[in-house]
Parts: sequence; C-alpha cells; structure tokens
Amino acid sequence: MRKLLHTIAAVSALLTLSMAANAADIGVRPPAYVPPPFSWTGFYIGGNIGGAWYQSNVTDNFFGLVFHNPSNNGVFIGGGQVGFNYQFSNIVLGVESDFDWAGNNNNTGNGIVVPGINGIVQVTSSNRWVTTVAARFGVTGGYWLFYGKAGGGWVGTNDFTVTNVTTGASITAPSNDTNSGWLVGVGIEWAFAPNWSAKFEYDYLGLNNRTFTVPGGGFLAGDTFTINNPNVQTVKVGINYLFNYGVGRY
Repeated sequence: MRKLLHTIAAVSALLTLSMAANAADIGVRPPAYVPPPFSWTGFYIGGNIGGAWYQSNVTDNFFGLVFHNPSNNGVFIGGGQVGFNYQFSNIVLGVESDFDWAGNNNNTGNGIVVPGINGIVQVTSSNRWVTTVAARFGVTGGYWLFYGKAGGGWVGTNDFTVTNVTTGASITAPSNDTNSGWLVGVGIEWAFAPNWSAKFEYDYLGLNNRTFTVPGGGFLAGDTFTINNPNVQTVKVGINYLFNYGVGRY
C-alpha cells in the first residue's frame, strides 16, 4: 500500500512539472508577426510608352492668314521616368521627371491659297522629344494611387517648313531648339507586386508662341509665321520599380 502511494505521488509530481513547463513555454511564445502596411514612400525609376498629339494655329503675319493644325496627327512616344514619393496617412506627395522620344511627326497645317502665290501653301513643323518636371499629389487606399501633377515641360523642335503643294517648291527656316511651357496631368498607379507598380497617365503641355522668318532665296522670302497656342497632349502607360527599402510587403 505504501509503495502504491509513493508511485501515485511520483506520477503526480511529474504531471505537475510537465504542466508547469508547458505553461512556461506558452507564456514566452512570441506574438504572431503582422507585416506593416504597404507604403509609397521612396524613390522609383521606370519606363513608358504611349501616344502624343500636337495642336496649334499658324498665322502668316504678312497676309494675315491662319493655318489650322488639327490634333489628329498622333505619334508614338516612348521613354522613361524617375521620381520620389513621400506618404503620410493616405496622402502621397512627390516629384517626377520624364523624358520621351517622339516618332516621325510632321505637324502639317491645312492648305491655304496665298495671294500672289500659284498653288496651295502648307506649313510643317515637328517635335522630336518631350521632357517634363512636375510635382505629384495623390490619395491612396493601399496598393492604388490616384494622383494629379503640375509643373513645366520642354519640347525639342525641328525645322519649320513652308511648302507649295501644287508646285512642290518648299523653303525651310532652321530651328533646332526647344520650346517650353506649363504642364498639368492626372493618373492612376497600381502596386501589383512588391516594389513594382504600373500606371496610366494623361498630360497636357501648353507651350509658348513662336515666330519663324522665311529665309531669302525662295517664295514668301522674308515673310514671318507665328505658331499660336501650341500644345502637346500625351497618353502613356508605364511601369515603375519602387525603391521603398522594404517598407510594407504583400
């Protein structure tokens, strides 16, 4: 009987120690890991492709004629962008710069009969590239960012050409330089994977008026033409790599 009591006491002691050890293990078990929320804060770099449309009116200052340049002469553009975002709460502020090459885009105005000239006259100019620098301001709900942007831009222009489409005669005013203006735009961006996002964006770039003088040695020599209210509109899709230093994961 005494041996049985000693055995029961020993088993009870072992059970007590085991339960205490299990309780101790449970007490020091670390809490479950919860990843931080995704953040747009950080630098980013990426590429884009899309289309651009140029529109303006060209005035012949000597005859007072206006050549309308409609916005239906769209061209392909492609390039890249770099920027920085800072997020606080659900607000995202940032700055972005981009550069895009333009495809073959001869911006030709409508043909006009010019007094004293036998034939129909057209004026043609072209834009080679577009670059912008703008502030971005947006609202985010996590992986989606809705933003607007405002800033300035520059367009690289090629020569300005006046052509008599009836006779084939043409003359060019060299002008390989840039034109500048103001920029506004809107867009939406989606972080589809850690450190990667895709975007869709529309921009409007209003440019300064420019005046060209037809050089001597051809028809309309010495005449001046002014490009009035020129603007470039772009629609682009792009992809960015976000250097957000691992702040927030999927």
